[in-house]
Amino acid sequence: MTTAANGPGNGVRLVQVDPDRAGQRIDNFLTTQLKGAPRSLIYRLLRTGQVRINGKRAKPESRLEGGDQVRIPPVRLDHPGDARTPPAGLLAKLEAAIVFEDARLLALNKPSGLASHGGSGIDFGAIESLRALRPNQKLELVHRLDRDTSGLLVIAKKRAALVELQALLREDGGSGMNKRYLTLLSGRLPDGVITVDAPLHIGLRQGGERHVQVNPQGKPSISHFQVLERRGGHSYCQVRIETGRTHQIRAHARHIGHPVAGDDKYGDEAINRRLREQTGLRRLFLHAASLEFTLDAGATPYLLNAPLAPDLGQALDRLG
Repeated sequence: MTTAANGPGNGVRLVQVDPDRAGQRIDNFLTTQLKGAPRSLIYRLLRTGQVRINGKRAKPESRLEGGDQVRIPPVRLDHPGDARTPPAGLLAKLEAAIVFEDARLLALNKPSGLASHGGSGIDFGAIESLRALRPNQKLELVHRLDRDTSGLLVIAKKRAALVELQALLREDGGSGMNKRYLTLLSGRLPDGVITVDAPLHIGLRQGGERHVQVNPQGKPSISHFQVLERRGGHSYCQVRIETGRTHQIRAHARHIGHPVAGDDKYGDEAINRRLREQTGLRRLFLHAASLEFTLDAGATPYLLNAPLAPDLGQALDRLG
C-alpha cells in the first residue's frame, strides 16, 4: 500500500491500494487507514462524500481493486491516544464465544444484539471488539450476520483466507458456503423439506430502514426449510440457504405464512407477544448453527458449529 503525496487541501491523502487488498470493502479499508477513528465517523465521511475512489464518490459497500487511488480526508480525534475501547465485559464475553481458531480463521458464536460491525449510532460491533481483544492481529470480517441473529460469524486472520472465502461467497450468490440455521417458525409447517425459490428485493421504509420482500425484480434467493420438532403448535426447523441475501430467511418465512418467532420486523405481533409471555422469548429466534466450506482450492475442508444460544434453548423447553 503506497501513500502518494498529499492531495489538494491540508492533510488530504491519496492512497494507492495494494493488489492484495483487491475485493476489500472501502469501510474496512478505512479502519486500517484511520487508526482509532470510531466506525460512526468513518460512515459519516463516506455519507458526506469526503472519501473518493479514483475521483468518484465512495459508498460503504464499494469494493476496491489493486491500483485504485483512494482520497482520504484529514481526520482529527480529540484524544487520539485515548481512543474509546469496548467494555471489558464485552471483551470477556467474546473471548468465551470463540468456538474455533486456527492460523487463518477465527469463528465466533456471536451473541444476539451485537452488530457484526459498528456503524451509524454503533461504536463497537463484533469486529471492532475482536480487534481490541487481539490488537496485534489483522482481523477482517468474512461475512455478516443481522444484529438480532446469533451464531457463527467467521473472521479471517490472513489476507489470503479472506480473499478465498469472499470468492466462495460470491460464487452463485453464496453457494460456495453450506450455511445452516436453526429457527422457530410460527405455526405448523408441513412435513418434509419446503424449498422457497423467491427473488428478494431490498426496499427502504420511511426513515431509511431496510425492508426486504419477495419481488420479481429482486435477486435470486433459495431457502430450504425442514421441521425438526413440533413445539407448542410451532415448528422448530433447520434451514439451509443457497444464497446469502439480506434478511433472506426472515423474508422467505413470512412469504410462506410462517414467520420467524420473535421477529419484530417480518413477524406476527400477537404471536410474538404470546411467546414472550409463555416462554420469555424476547428476541428473534434465528441462529446460524453451522458453516461448511473448503479452502486451498478444495484441499482443506472446514465444518464449523455454534451451539444454540441458551436463551433460545430455554424458550424451546418452555414450549414443551
